Amino acid sequence: MNRVSTNPSSPMYLLGYDIGSSFIKASLLDADTGKLVAAASAPAAEMGMIAHQPGWAEQHPDTWWENAKAVTAYLRQRADLKAVKAIGISYQMHGLVVVDKDYEVLRPSIIWCDSRAVPIGEKAFQALGPETALSHLLNSPGNFTASKLRWVRENEPDLYERIHKIMLPGDYLALRLTGEAVTTASGLSEGILWDFAEESPARLLLDHYGIRPELLPEIRPTFAPQGGVTEAVARELGLTPGTPVSYRAGDQPNNAFSLNVLQPGEIAATAGTSGVVYGITDRKDYDRASRVNTFLHVNHQPDAARYGILLCINGTGIQNSWLKHHVAGSLGYDGMNAAAAGVPVGAEGLVTLPFGNGAERVLENKQLGGSVHGLDFNRHSAAHLYRSAQEGIVFALNYGFDIMNNLGCRAGTVRAGDANMFLSPLFGEAFAATTGATVELYNTDGAQGAARAAGIGAGIYGNPAEAFTGLRTTRVIEPRPELRDAYQEAYVRWLRVLLAELNV
Repeated sequence: MNRVSTNPSSPMYLLGYDIGSSFIKASLLDADTGKLVAAASAPAAEMGMIAHQPGWAEQHPDTWWENAKAVTAYLRQRADLKAVKAIGISYQMHGLVVVDKDYEVLRPSIIWCDSRAVPIGEKAFQALGPETALSHLLNSPGNFTASKLRWVRENEPDLYERIHKIMLPGDYLALRLTGEAVTTASGLSEGILWDFAEESPARLLLDHYGIRPELLPEIRPTFAPQGGVTEAVARELGLTPGTPVSYRAGDQPNNAFSLNVLQPGEIAATAGTSGVVYGITDRKDYDRASRVNTFLHVNHQPDAARYGILLCINGTGIQNSWLKHHVAGSLGYDGMNAAAAGVPVGAEGLVTLPFGNGAERVLENKQLGGSVHGLDFNRHSAAHLYRSAQEGIVFALNYGFDIMNNLGCRAGTVRAGDANMFLSPLFGEAFAATTGATVELYNTDGAQGAARAAGIGAGIYGNPAEAFTGLRTTRVIEPRPELRDAYQEAYVRWLRVLLAELNV
């Protein structure tokens, strides 16, 4: 397929979807210029989570599909989607979707921040033996997809017996588009369903959990046609039948791809519902406590190893959203940011721990909950809360950065999309000053990255360099030396509170 359209009146588009836990987003790119043609997100308000018990978090996959149709309908009003030549999918990692032989969903998806499988994963880690588990899986089974499936087997045995295939959220969206249940090696690694020593699905863990390997979908390359849009779906969405879904990846590996973070030593970050730092290495390495996690990166090849080391803080944008909805009233994010900027670094002693969104892997799967410390009714205001919350998120990320440093990921420059928490000048300033990293912000997001990657997978682009035409830096945030001492003092205070809460 030629990269450049020979007929200017006949454009060539790439479509990218991003299945988040708050919104479904879609971006339409011009394949020739790399420029954004249109973008949309749905629903209008954030998607909710089903939480039948504390620490549980579920969403129904049909909700993702309905919102995917809604964003596609919006794009169809602005461009001819029959000109879409390839589709890419980014998705919230670690979720579990189970379907029967007719590909009907059997239960809501147990999503990434659900904590119910923590004891199951820890028990498996000890039973397999830490050395065996880490040398093969590079992680503890922890609270990942495989352990969530074991929870279903133990607690919903009748439903479990009806499962035909398990899949990740992106696999499910691809199934709805193409009618084919397939996955990727990178995706399996996100669920701790990949054996890094054997370079194959993790029979070691599957056998221990009593899970039949046949439940896993067929594996397809990350960048390659993975199925074509069915005629029925094409009619419904306005696409051309057979349009290939030619890329899928978890949101954080995809975020790194979106920012052209593909080589060892490069680091990406995002600060949406959760906050993530994701560094690339060619070393097959792991953190012995699985506080940060190693996965196959999207461009991993047996002869050119690329691993992604992921640090995740669950309570990032969701904490800021909580403050907006329950404290700030009509102030809005811009007003909150302005108020926070009027408070000194360190929020005059107020400390916030942002751990109110389930078990935190960086804390060895402990559930501390979100908390505020040192509140002085005579000195502190809502503005102090806003500042302390943003600093607490940055400090939590910096705490994880220290762990990543031991695995060879050192912060020199960090790339991120110019979105979410990085829209706050205070957050960017605090991140750069605390970590010492220069932050480069780009005009991209996960849906745009998925669209570019689809172009590679479909052969429209011959290499990643071609795919990143149109990607540009919007802002650069340098660490301000005059703020370094103040942020370090505030971080030490924050760390002292955290260690006390952990009883360390």
